[in-house]
Order: sequence, then C-alpha cells, then structure tokens
Amino acid sequence: AYLTVSIEPLPPVVVGDAVTLKCNFKTDGKMREIVWYRVTDGGTIKQKIFTFDAMFSTNFSQMENYRKREDLVYQSTVRLPEVRISDNGPYECHVGIYDRATREKVVLASGNVFLNVMAPPTSISVLAADTPAPFSRYQAQNFTLVCVVSGGKPAPLVYFKRDGEPIEATPLPEPPAGAGSWAPRNLLHRDLDDTKVPKSLAAEGQLGLGQALGTAEPPRGLAAERDSVTETIPETVVSREFPRWVHVAEPIYYFRHTHAPVSDGTVEARATLTWTLNPQIDNEALFSCEVKHPALSMPMQSEVTLVAPKGPKITMTPTRARVGDTVRILVQGFQNEVFPEPLFTWTRVGSRLLDGSAEHDGKELVLERVPAELNGSMYRCTAQNPLGSTDTHTRLIVFENPNIPRGPEDSNGSLTGHCGFRLVLVLTLTVILELT
Repeated sequence: AYLTVSIEPLPPVVVGDAVTLKCNFKTDGKMREIVWYRVTDGGTIKQKIFTFDAMFSTNFSQMENYRKREDLVYQSTVRLPEVRISDNGPYECHVGIYDRATREKVVLASGNVFLNVMAPPTSISVLAADTPAPFSRYQAQNFTLVCVVSGGKPAPLVYFKRDGEPIEATPLPEPPAGAGSWAPRNLLHRDLDDTKVPKSLAAEGQLGLGQALGTAEPPRGLAAERDSVTETIPETVVSREFPRWVHVAEPIYYFRHTHAPVSDGTVEARATLTWTLNPQIDNEALFSCEVKHPALSMPMQSEVTLVAPKGPKITMTPTRARVGDTVRILVQGFQNEVFPEPLFTWTRVGSRLLDGSAEHDGKELVLERVPAELNGSMYRCTAQNPLGSTDTHTRLIVFENPNIPRGPEDSNGSLTGHCGFRLVLVLTLTVILELT
C-alpha cells in the first residue's frame, strides 16, 4: 500500500477570520484514522485537536478549548471559525491506513503547516518624554516625542510626520549616553543685551552657546560688568519672551525604534523622535505618528500639536475667604490646548508662602487656616513647558470671620462695659447742662 500526505500552505490570516486546514492524501489502502495535532513549545508538545477513527466511524475532540470550534468539512479538513492569536503556530495532520498485504500492519504518513495569525494594533498614542519640563531661554534643549503602539502582531512599521510631511531622521540604535555627546549642533546667538540675559550667566559662560561668545566680541553692556553679582531681571521683561535662536540649517532628527513581546503574543512598539527644540519654529507645529501593518487596510495615526501654555484660568475657593478658612487656588485650564504637559510653580510676590517655602510645585496651591495678615497678598502661578512660559497673578482678599473673636476684650465683655460707662457719662453731662 502507498500513502502520501500534504497540507495546503496558508497565507497569513487576521484575528477573527475563518481558517480551513485541509489535509490532502492519496492511498490505495483502507483508511484507519486521521489525527490533527497542534504543536507547541517548539515542537516538544503535540496536542490532539481532532480525530477521525475509521474503525468506529466516530468524530471527537481531545481538546476542551476547541470544542464547538472545529467543523469536519471532509475527512481531511478541519475548520476554525474564528482564529485567535493563541492559534498561531504549526499544525500536523497524521494519516494511518491498513497495509493491503497483512491487514494488521498500519502505514502512517504526516504533513505539516504553519498558521500565521496577525493582529492589527489596538492603540496608538504620542507623548512627550520627561514631562513636565521647564522652559529655558538661554540654552538649547533636546526634545523627544514617544509613539507607543500596542496590540499588534507582528511588530508594525512606525514613522513620524511633521505638518503632514514625512520626517527624514537619522537612525539611533542606542539611547544617547549624554546630551552633549550627540546634540545636533550648538546654537548661534545675536541681538543679545543685558535686559534678556543675567550677567552672572554671561560671565560664567552658561548660555549653552558653545564657543560662539568666546570668539565674538561681547555685546555692549556685558564686557565691563562680567564680574558683577547676579542682577535681578524684571519679570515684565522676561515674561513670555522667546529666545532669539538662529539655526544654521533645518533641524536634525534622530529616530529610535524598539519593540517588546507581550504575554498575549502581541508586540508593543515604541518609536522616539529627538531633535533640538526651537520654540520660535516648533510652537504650533503638528507632529503625527503613523503606523503601517499588514493587518491594516490603511495607516493608523495619532497626532499632537506642540503648543506653549497661554492664559491660565485660575479659580479660588471659597470665593469669599474669611480668616481661618482653607483656601485652594487651582489652575483649571488654559485659553488653548497645551502640549506637552506644563510644569506649574506657585510663588508669593514679595514674600514666602504660608508654610515658609519659597515656591510650590503643582496644579493647586492650598493655604491652610489663612490669617488676616494675608489679606491683599499676591500669588503668581508660572506655567511652562519646553516651548514657553506664562505668568498669571491672583490676589487673596481675606474677610473678617464673625465666629472668631478679634481679641481678648470680646471674650471677657470689658468692651461692652466701657461702652455702657460712656453712655452713662454722656447722659449725666446732658442733665447737668439742662439744670444750669
């Protein structure tokens, strides 16, 4: 007797598709059995998923999880109505026939096929690394966007666009050891004057300008006072003022792509785009992360617009604060959509905060049991991200609390006694004047 077995190859399938595994065989012997195996753990385990026993003419399943999922279309065909990621892997079809000569000997042959199950990404998001982060007027900053794609199998192709145009980026296989060793270039500087830069920074060379200032003639006003102490810059000058940075060429982008397997068989892909941020040209720039995947009919994308904070909206509760109340000052939002997440810093103008600290970080400032001395105090909230900063002020008005005594006179009633004495004295003087 002869027996040849083969399984038709399958193209990659998408999660949820119906798949038919067909085992073709030729023989001149009598059928004994057909057994389908699912191979796991690198071929060390073979799990029966379907058996056809010709001796008893019975069809049954040896795998509880596959019950109600296989459908015997023909003797050599098994159908999986809805494939899952867990169905991914090799399958084998074993066929046995009786030998025509002895009728007791069984001849066996098998075929195998690999079922490649793909899954489209289920989520995509773009976020900024190292947020919240401050804004710097005096030195260049590296900025990184991170695109996270989850739920895909195999790993997707991820790329970035700026204002709808693909970004040509330099591959960066390993994360940078330090910003100074791989920064695209130093920034040039012009129109520098002592209303924009603290003299101490200029004297110590902390402008982040490399050797640009060392080779050029120092601007007028800085040369004579390099050794002076730090000068306080008026807040009206530096508020929301962008630095005058000039790039010699278009930004140089660096791209890095990694992926990590997940326990459910999918892959989480992370793509990072890093460049030297220039608030003048990057503010309100639209960046998008796009994903191509064989299980997707069209690219999947997520986009963000880089925007500096503008016009914080501050609320104070209670709106009419009294002595002894707990006052909460909260930033509820902005006049615009801000990205990346801002950093909030609270200060009290001309003095320290109620707890004695110079500043407080966070979206909310809480003043516990405010005293009357805080009446009229001004609080400043600085909101900043790598693209810019803005200040908003609010004044605290504290009203008297009738439930709190103003002093010891109210508690012992002496003030009331004085008022009664003065009233009696006025009446006595009136009577004496009338008699005279």
